[in-house]
Amino acid sequence: MPTIRDFVYDGAEPTIRGYLHTHETSSGNALILTHGAGSNAQAPLLIALAEIFCEAGFTVLRCDLPYRQSRSFGPPGPGDAARDRAGLKNAVAAMKKLVAGKVFLGGHSYGGRQCSMLCAEQPDLVPALLLLSYPLHPPRKPEQQRTQHLPDLRTPALFVSGTRDPFGSIAELQQALKMIPAKTKLVPIEGAGHDLGFKGKAKQQELPGRIFSELTAFLQMSS
Repeated sequence: MPTIRDFVYDGAEPTIRGYLHTHETSSGNALILTHGAGSNAQAPLLIALAEIFCEAGFTVLRCDLPYRQSRSFGPPGPGDAARDRAGLKNAVAAMKKLVAGKVFLGGHSYGGRQCSMLCAEQPDLVPALLLLSYPLHPPRKPEQQRTQHLPDLRTPALFVSGTRDPFGSIAELQQALKMIPAKTKLVPIEGAGHDLGFKGKAKQQELPGRIFSELTAFLQMSS
């Protein structure tokens, strides 16, 4: 049976806080999931994904980024990104102490971008990334591309993005992914916006299972 408990790791600064999903039949692998700029670890999309992956035997940590631990609402500030990446690095270290298998890293929007930037800095940190609604540029500002680190990203990455995402069209993402030397795949979600259909109480019931299947297939291709 899956269980969920509060998780705190204060073995390094910044502290990691979140929710740990475990299953009595574990695969030995783990997935860390983090949130977008205006959200937190209780985001419905992260919960739904954690439940699906946990049912398959993954140990899953939904974690609040350091900026969210400091304040309960609002976006990250200009000086928060480096500390948020340090928090993700500590989360990976914490999970590696809990499981014997592989630890994967993923996040939605801002959280996913910080995951990719961290792995561009430390290519051997995790074997693969799950990047949901990667914020390629601010809405209506396609000239402000957030791609500077992509040529340094050598970690295989699965991108999942809605076809109506104002932070980057499918065509724009396809072009950006050509900059990445690692293996990548882009999974378009037809009709979805930046929230991938998880807004308020709305949920795309089939999406978490599809993401699990896509990531499983991608990992097999990348290994």
